[in-house]
Amino acid sequence: MWFYPLVPGYLKGYVRRFAQKSPDHRGTEESPGRVVTLVHQEEWHEFSPSDSFPDTDVVWGVAFTINPAYAAEVRDLLDLREIAGYTLEEINVYGVGPDGGEVVVVQRAQVYVARKDNPAFVANESLEEIAGVIWRSVGPSGTNEEYLYNLGSAIRDLAPESEDSHLVALESLCRKWDQELVGSGRKGEE
Repeated sequence: MWFYPLVPGYLKGYVRRFAQKSPDHRGTEESPGRVVTLVHQEEWHEFSPSDSFPDTDVVWGVAFTINPAYAAEVRDLLDLREIAGYTLEEINVYGVGPDGGEVVVVQRAQVYVARKDNPAFVANESLEEIAGVIWRSVGPSGTNEEYLYNLGSAIRDLAPESEDSHLVALESLCRKWDQELVGSGRKGEE
């Protein structure tokens, strides 16, 4: 197997935002979708001061420990997948220890982070604009909406007590528009 057991955890000092154009997976060159990226929290406030990051929001996810026998191959695949302009950084991943306190569960994990010089990075869109792009976009990997809903479901399964207001708000808008289309009898015509 190319990886060892997954380690659930969360990050400090980052936000997860749908701020990365996806011309190759969840959209097209002509109509890029949006996918999530990690952004330094302080940089996000500079880019998008109206989109605050509530103190209760936490960026949960899973860390993979790559089997050394596959490390070069996996790195090449990840570098190809994350081709649209990410920067590789090393960070600590945190979790909850047996006593309920915070512990480092992975030291020096490598993550891809969006920076302002990334040509696919979009930080100045309103929540409604982002949701509209997600709601309409389809790419070789499927609908952008499916990506949004799958991510939301995975985060709720991983950490039911966690909050990700950005993700929840986007899901709510897209589901509202889905219901409006179903109610109008036009679902599937768009």
